[in-house]
Amino acid sequence: MNVSKWMAAAAGIAVGVAATPYVAGPLVAQQSNTNSVYQQLDLFGDIFERIRRDYVEEVDDGDLIESAIDGMLTSLDPHSSYLSPDDAADMRVQTRGEFGGLGIEVTQEEGFVKVVTPMDDTPAFNAGIQPGDFITHVDGTGLLGLTLDEAVELMRGPVGSDIVITVVREGEAEPFDVTITRDTIKLTAVRDRTVGKTVVLRVSTFNDQTYPNLRDGIAQQVADAGGIENIDGFVVDLRNNPGGLLDQAILVSDAFLEKGEIVSTRGRTEGDSERWNAKPDDLAQGKPVVVLINGGSASASEIVAGALQDHHRAVVVGTRSFGKGSVQSVMPLPGGGAMRLTTARYYTPSGRSIQALGISPDIVVEQPPRPIGEQADEETERPNRTEADLRGSLDNDSLSEEERNQIEAERTAAEEAAELREEDYQLAYAIDILKGLNVLQPAD
Repeated sequence: MNVSKWMAAAAGIAVGVAATPYVAGPLVAQQSNTNSVYQQLDLFGDIFERIRRDYVEEVDDGDLIESAIDGMLTSLDPHSSYLSPDDAADMRVQTRGEFGGLGIEVTQEEGFVKVVTPMDDTPAFNAGIQPGDFITHVDGTGLLGLTLDEAVELMRGPVGSDIVITVVREGEAEPFDVTITRDTIKLTAVRDRTVGKTVVLRVSTFNDQTYPNLRDGIAQQVADAGGIENIDGFVVDLRNNPGGLLDQAILVSDAFLEKGEIVSTRGRTEGDSERWNAKPDDLAQGKPVVVLINGGSASASEIVAGALQDHHRAVVVGTRSFGKGSVQSVMPLPGGGAMRLTTARYYTPSGRSIQALGISPDIVVEQPPRPIGEQADEETERPNRTEADLRGSLDNDSLSEEERNQIEAERTAAEEAAELREEDYQLAYAIDILKGLNVLQPAD
């Protein structure tokens, strides 16, 4: 017998008589709690029967039960809910990256429907819906008092049909209406391009295609550049990315890491905890990485940003992320429905939970609002004259044709970078960081 176990057993025997009343108390309490649960279930059954018998209109038994289940789940937190068979089928389609609708990710805050983010190149995105907008009405019907699923149901409709949503936006004095035409949402999980010598990876969602798109995009851009030595670095743009599949967030993080923890989840009991570690093979081959985030970056996006930040693998730039640090498990139910239940919190490699706090960027960079209707100042728009513009000016005879072409190429790249600052200041800032880091690299 193990000594420590034996000592514990002996102590139990020694105080057995004295301990008995203290043991009996919890047992009685447990029995009382069980009786209370059965009484509450009897109360539920009684109310159910009275509604069926006495409500002013006939009600569907299945709808009543589904509503009761959904109410029980939504009372826990904003992300737990009941999925009807139709909703469960819609969710499975969404994870494959194509579905019908407006293209917005929403949550509920104090009874109001809040936009987490519009998805790239969707009807909501093109209509100007922004993260943080509150939707108060759909086609004139108020959403206050509805569950999130009921509100979402009002926003659904046939592809090609119009919907009018009423939006309350911070900084706007009055609510305003936005008309959106529903469409089939085809999400490209990752779009890749090269700006100058920087590979930009726009990750808009985490579905089944995210990691394959990212892997293939990196390979293609590196090949087009003629090799990794011609790349300054990578920008992983997670702005307005509402998250998605946990396994894809892990794979995307692993794409830039050689070793170490990526994320851990901790549930109610110790046995519910899990940990994921990176495997060797950095797809960026050690090149510097900048991650862009904002208030619309949530969940899986925050896992990636937190992992790369904690490992000092990336500089995180932008504004504080959304702060959704919980994990939902989708559990199939009889009849084709499903239950989405919050089962754990996730933690970044340094052990921090970002629930309600978000990921704080290493460098805070706000995206300046675009001025509307602002007239260009003729003085500032007028091009500057240089020595070369003067009639009869001397040529620069110290440069070869190749050197002259190189200078012209660098000047063109700088002008393109300046144009990008007008279009997307945060992205331009990220690219400038990578240029600076590349300049500091020792020459071969």
